[in-house]
Amino acid sequence: MDDEVRQALEKDRLIDITTTGRKSGKSHKKEVNLRQLDGTAYLSNAPGPRDWVANLLADPDFTYHLKQSIQRDIPARAHHITDDQEKRELLVPILAHENHSDELETRVTQSHLFRVEFVD
Repeated sequence: MDDEVRQALEKDRLIDITTTGRKSGKSHKKEVNLRQLDGTAYLSNAPGPRDWVANLLADPDFTYHLKQSIQRDIPARAHHITDDQEKRELLVPILAHENHSDELETRVTQSHLFRVEFVD
């Protein structure tokens, strides 16, 4: 990963992701919040069903689109984090940074969390 991408991951707040539809097989682009912790990107949803989450659960390969400080499309793979303790440990600093610490337990039990692996 080059320095421009690292800097964008540190300071940008919004990205787009393109997933493959679990039923249609078509590409679906969605704007989401950029979540980064210690140099690793994460994806998480607010409680409730989300098509992009269902798509990643069916096919974890997707495209991560940086669009604020730089324009870059990066092939990526989502790794679903299912262990509640691991989710809690990761979400504590992520939600604190976003001033949403009060949502921790709801997010642990009712949301999905994915670690993003950038694929070269």
